[in-house]
Amino acid sequence: MERLESPVPYGTAVFAGDTHTLRYELRFPQGAERVWEAVATQEGLPGWLAVAEPFVRREGGVITLRWQNTDEHGKATVAPGQVTGWGPVRLAEYTVDVHGRMRFELRDEGSEGTRLRFTNEFTGSAASRLDCLAGWHHHFEFLADALDGRPKDWSTWNLDRWRELRADYAAAGQ
Repeated sequence: MERLESPVPYGTAVFAGDTHTLRYELRFPQGAERVWEAVATQEGLPGWLAVAEPFVRREGGVITLRWQNTDEHGKATVAPGQVTGWGPVRLAEYTVDVHGRMRFELRDEGSEGTRLRFTNEFTGSAASRLDCLAGWHHHFEFLADALDGRPKDWSTWNLDRWRELRADYAAAGQ
């Protein structure tokens, strides 16, 4: 099956019962400092994912992520939690309500840019696994744009692309 065209590679999922682990391996042409700013600062996160307030940037610190997009019912996710891993310019891990553990691991690859390994572990249904695969994929497309200097204008957001991605992940048996 031919997948939808996307500027980011598709993620994978493994699951046992209602425990799901999603993985994405992304490569960006920007340096690690720039990618770090996007995934681990209050200034960078809203351009592609969520407002982070409060955000205490250290292991054990508190974080609340407020998504700026909504689900099919018009509800925005608000996810309080904790910073569960922190190593500047290489590791940011947040464990929050709703989305579980979200781990961003960065590796500077010099002139090749930055490799981002992302893992999301959570509990939920098979339907929520598909929702999250599509959601993270869509947000990583926003991240690619934000890193290119085009942060997401949330007033233009709609569910169309997410629905396409969700159908594509379902058709691929994820």
